[in-house]
Amino acid sequence: MGELVDRLSDLGFAAGWSLVKNLPEPVVDRAFRAGADAAARRRGPAVVQFARNMRRVLGGQATPASLSAVVRTGMRSYARYWKETFRLPAMDHDEVYERVVRGTVGLEHIDAAQAAGRGTVVALPHSGNWDVAGLMVTRRWGHLTTVVERLRPESLYDKFVAYRESLGMEILPLTGGTPASQLLKERLRAGRVIALIGDRDLSVSGVPVTFFGEATRMPAGPAMLAALTGADLCPVHLNFTDDGWQQVIHPPMQLPGTRLAQQVRSGTQELADIFARGIREHPGDWHMMQPLWLADLAPGRAP
Repeated sequence: MGELVDRLSDLGFAAGWSLVKNLPEPVVDRAFRAGADAAARRRGPAVVQFARNMRRVLGGQATPASLSAVVRTGMRSYARYWKETFRLPAMDHDEVYERVVRGTVGLEHIDAAQAAGRGTVVALPHSGNWDVAGLMVTRRWGHLTTVVERLRPESLYDKFVAYRESLGMEILPLTGGTPASQLLKERLRAGRVIALIGDRDLSVSGVPVTFFGEATRMPAGPAMLAALTGADLCPVHLNFTDDGWQQVIHPPMQLPGTRLAQQVRSGTQELADIFARGIREHPGDWHMMQPLWLADLAPGRAP
């Protein structure tokens, strides 16, 4: 049964990349929006969890009407990400690059690090479209390294790696081969840019933080790599606009203290606070459809 599911997943993504990119854009837009609205109405487990997460984000503004509206927006945003994923290989990358640059604030922070020969750790939450942002980075600075988890089946993982490599990224597997952390440190000491998702790590190695007033854990990697290599640590928030994308690159963070443990703990909490501000401004573009807060974990799953 597992092999059949893997095979169907592989065929589904292959069909998406081959079919969706060749259909007229208005047809694809209507289809993906209709699918997103149907998913919101069905209220499957991922949608229910997304609503729980959004209730924390909205806080005192959470009413049945506002929650329903942000869930619908979130499903459409997530569908848009997949639509763009399937269409991006066939899009004009020069034109995409120009549009992304026009929508980006804070490019000067990475420009300065590159001019000085320093590496940059870009830390971001699961928001917007990180592939178009990655394309901009590779076009502007010539390189970008990131880490991805291995997917099942292996053929699907290979397709995603090939897709992101076609956009100019260097993809490191999270497991297998040389440890990713070692290679990331090498890239940063060589003055390169690396990008890491920084808003969810519920393992025992995750750093405890307070996020929207509740306890969770986030990855130690961004703050730790910056502290160990002297690279700049720049939080980034991505969101969609009506006709494109917006990227906000924050100034490099100053990690407090001199001890590594303190720098990692305090730096990760500061990242959480910056992520929260961006997510609060664009809640529907935060594609967090998994349990994040410790209170939502099943008994026995809490780290």
